[in-house]
Amino acid sequence: MSGPKLSRPYMPGYGIRPASEGTGLLPWSWAEDKLTVSRNYWVVSAWPDGHPHAMPVWGMWHAGGFWFSSSKPSRKSKNLTADPRCVVATEDTQNPVIVDGIAELITVQADLITMLALENAKYSTDYGIEMLDPALNSSFRVRPRWVFGLEAGDFTGSRTGWEFAQSRKGRTRKPRPRPRTRRP
Repeated sequence: MSGPKLSRPYMPGYGIRPASEGTGLLPWSWAEDKLTVSRNYWVVSAWPDGHPHAMPVWGMWHAGGFWFSSSKPSRKSKNLTADPRCVVATEDTQNPVIVDGIAELITVQADLITMLALENAKYSTDYGIEMLDPALNSSFRVRPRWVFGLEAGDFTGSRTGWEFAQSRKGRTRKPRPRPRTRRP
């Protein structure tokens, strides 16, 4: 995967400095480091009616994507299977990294073995491959479309956005169903 395009996010009203001021644009390696070392993450998906669903998860940043698993009947698994658009955020609110991406269901045995090895190494666990059995659990890899980060101490001068080449090419926006409203 080629490197992402860096930019200063457009955020009117926040006093955001030009990319040449403050800390400047943060390198992608800064974001990857934060994504790798975070112990806990938040995954935000959407219910079928479009309202958000956020849950904490364990996960691993590996090979340009965020890998995590969930029980197959869980709400986040059902949501991501129906609509793979999601957001993943690190636990660090001082130096946050937020990934807007697309979740892919992992079913290839070699990928599941890689994921298990990554999880066991990171969390000092000794899970067996049965934990990732696709009949019982959903394993996902979130590919980034756009990533946002900022560094503590430089709120207006470090904000950086990273856009990935695949994020805009041929992308269509799937309309969300409107929530039903009750009439009195």
